[in-house]
Amino acid sequence: MRAILAIDQGTTNSKAVLVSEKGEIVGRGSAPVGIAYPKPGWVEQDPRRLYASVCEAIDACLKATPDVAVEAVAISNQRESVTAWDAETGEALGPVVSWQCRRTAQDCERLIVEGHLHRVQALTGLPLDPMFPGSKFRWLLDRIPAGRSVRLGTVDSWLVHCLTGGRRHVCDASNAARSQLFDLREQRWSEELGEIFGVDIALLPKVLDSSADFGRTQGLPGVPDGTPIMAAIGDSHAALFGHGAFKPGDGKVTFGTGSSVMTTLPRFIPPRNGVTTTVAWRLHEKPTFAFEGNILVCAASLPWMAGILGLSDVAALVELAAGAEPGGPGFVPAFVGLGAPYWNSDARALFSQINFNTTRAQMARSVTDSIAFQVHDVIAAMRAQSGGELGALYVDGGPSQNRFLMQCVSNLIEHRVIQCEAPEASALGAAYLAGLSLGLWSNLQTVAELPRNTEIIEPQPVDRALLLDTWNDALVRSTARETKAKGE
Repeated sequence: MRAILAIDQGTTNSKAVLVSEKGEIVGRGSAPVGIAYPKPGWVEQDPRRLYASVCEAIDACLKATPDVAVEAVAISNQRESVTAWDAETGEALGPVVSWQCRRTAQDCERLIVEGHLHRVQALTGLPLDPMFPGSKFRWLLDRIPAGRSVRLGTVDSWLVHCLTGGRRHVCDASNAARSQLFDLREQRWSEELGEIFGVDIALLPKVLDSSADFGRTQGLPGVPDGTPIMAAIGDSHAALFGHGAFKPGDGKVTFGTGSSVMTTLPRFIPPRNGVTTTVAWRLHEKPTFAFEGNILVCAASLPWMAGILGLSDVAALVELAAGAEPGGPGFVPAFVGLGAPYWNSDARALFSQINFNTTRAQMARSVTDSIAFQVHDVIAAMRAQSGGELGALYVDGGPSQNRFLMQCVSNLIEHRVIQCEAPEASALGAAYLAGLSLGLWSNLQTVAELPRNTEIIEPQPVDRALLLDTWNDALVRSTARETKAKGE
């Protein structure tokens, strides 16, 4: 059997998936990556360990399916995480600075004070926030000894470098679009943005379509040298593609450590209302654009609360929460500030409206409901800006498999959600793009018609006004610390 080997390089794990010519998953493997927190608010990874985890995942996948011949490789990857390496030796010259990292918060504040915010947003579709890589690239450069031949890149470009034995320095348009150095309208690296962030754009990779020839493998264990790498794309973009969300208004919510809410656009629409505009994917040098809202903390709050309540695991927490009526206390999971649509780095996590009658189940319910409230606010911002109807809305990621959690989301946004059986939406999207490169599937319609196991969850009536009042009150309290500090 011939198959596409899809790499899904995530924040905590690297996965490898074999996808057949019928679009079916025929093999899986995974390996942990490892995360370091050297200072409060700092999050980083070892680029060598990151690549090693990819090799381990591939090894596990191929050993489980020894009769499969790998026809091509595809990459989906964690976004907004960046690193640097020596162009001549391939030596890592710094850590992978994670998308979660806040180490450049002061640099972003300085750029805002200097008046760069609106211009950066106009060119890139992204706010000046330490989540995004512009300031991180500068941080890396400031710590590299003079005289080194430097390459800068997103995770996909680092992986391509490793997979090709250092022969290629390329990335795809979706990853470039998350870098804060890429002009969305012009579809090229911007000298102006390079000057704002202090980054020489000559150090950045060549930008290719998401479905393109990224090079040939060299020295990848278990995969013959010369195997083509035919696709690369950011993981959230890959999930959108994997669901077949090709019509304007179609979207997806990926639930994980944080969450990514994306909806496909008919054209480029400048960002406002706290959401970003990005390249969903690019084919034949033509970009498809999307709105995105990045939620910083989503499912990460669940094991934390399970521990607080002395529960055995997240499943026990969700079961406890499901037994409580909605409308109890409010909870804002602003452990590292708030992302879309609020973009408030100074917000803090808190519970509100607790009294002597508050139960453990209600506390659990307030934490699980915070997932739905954040998705609601992002989708409301997207609806207000686009003026169009929300189309098919798919959900993926671990928490998406829980019916109770997804029912809460559907109820609050008053829209059906489509639950997908396969959790590997990102890997599938990357594989589909590689299949287009290879000619396995002729066009987007063919990809959209590939078999998918789904279940539709219809919204049920709830007192949304009451629930949103509690949530909004908690949000105000979460940001009161910042408001008071600025007032002083």
